[in-house]
Amino acid sequence: MKKDMARRAALDTLMEINNHGAYANIALSRVLSKRELSDADRRFATELVYGTVKAGKTIDWMLERYMKKPLSKSKAPIRDILRLGMYQLKYMDKVPESAACNESVNLAKRYGKASAGFVNAVLRSAVREPDRTTFPDKDDDPVQYLALSSMHPSWLTKHWIKQFGYESAEKLCRFDNAPAILSLRTNTLRCSREELIDALEESGAHAELSRLVPEGVLVKSHTGLAGLTPLQDGRAQVQDESSMMVAHVLDPHPGEFVIDACSAPGGKTTHIAQMMNDSGRIAAFDIYEHKIKRIEENAARLGIHSIEAALLDARMIGTEYEGMADRVLLDVPCSGLGVLRRRPDARWRKTEESIAMLPALQREILDSGARAVKPGGILVYSTCTIEPAENERMVQSFLNDHPEYKLESAGALLPVPRNTDMVQLLPQIDGTDGFFIARMRRQR
Repeated sequence: MKKDMARRAALDTLMEINNHGAYANIALSRVLSKRELSDADRRFATELVYGTVKAGKTIDWMLERYMKKPLSKSKAPIRDILRLGMYQLKYMDKVPESAACNESVNLAKRYGKASAGFVNAVLRSAVREPDRTTFPDKDDDPVQYLALSSMHPSWLTKHWIKQFGYESAEKLCRFDNAPAILSLRTNTLRCSREELIDALEESGAHAELSRLVPEGVLVKSHTGLAGLTPLQDGRAQVQDESSMMVAHVLDPHPGEFVIDACSAPGGKTTHIAQMMNDSGRIAAFDIYEHKIKRIEENAARLGIHSIEAALLDARMIGTEYEGMADRVLLDVPCSGLGVLRRRPDARWRKTEESIAMLPALQREILDSGARAVKPGGILVYSTCTIEPAENERMVQSFLNDHPEYKLESAGALLPVPRNTDMVQLLPQIDGTDGFFIARMRRQR
């Protein structure tokens, strides 16, 4: 049956993610490219994969309500079959309970009669006794309630409740679970935003103007990226609205020398080139060869020639280019807690310990990038996170140690200005990816 094929594709993808550390989008794309599935089956498999991955530990908690031993004690394929089955039972209203159970059992038969019987017993119990998965009372345990109900790690919900308060933390979690709208940046070197919208409509998409950035277009519906002709032929670039704000704060001018120290995959770099009318020199760096190729591919597709992409650790920018750049952009590696809605597996890969290690690296890059700016030049620091230690506190610490730099108003340079020096976009308030931007000028 067709849905058997879709479920099998979902299982193969989930096993790559959970057992081999693959990223969800890459693993799914690889699996689907090898299968001949109808559009409906591809959508079904995609929903199964992204939904199950996003639900993560919430699904595991549910399953263990019906098991005598921890889920980790089961064989890897059976764990993922159970996860897919439970996700269908609890979160996919249009899937009949009988289909969720029966098709999960059919998948398990590949791994023996006992495995199939075990899967059947667990999922049938979930159908008969749904109350076992009632979440803890919110008043008694708000951290665990929010973690389970919103499908986030408990350490993160605890952190956000402390940082924002329960109500705002809950809104942030709900935002992470909402579908991410496809956001495109018009390549104004080739067309106007209105021309792009017309071309998107001709490709079968429905698009609207962004109200936050003048190049932005929000694609409300489409039939797939491959079918969006203006995206494929270089009239547009995938880029979120908040990310587009960074180039406006940098405010590059034609003919300048600009360094984008952590450039891949090149969204901000090509936007900078666009604002410079592709006139000047942009040095774009990353530490991975395959990411350099992504920058070059995007620049070529967009018809941009002013970008020089090369391998270089951002911590070496100051040594290699001391006092040379008119403007330096440091979009540093960060915890990414502002973009979790776009990466369903990311919330479960992050730990408090790994996040705590980032500020030291960010400060090294900031100190190095600062050395590359010529007197009178501009340094912009940005992240896609909402963590004060990586954002406001990082910039303030840098300024305390570098009196030659002065903070300027990033908010004043936004297309829709804000009365703030440092810009912190919060998903639950601004409705965009979480982003931070600070702009500093070198005095001497």
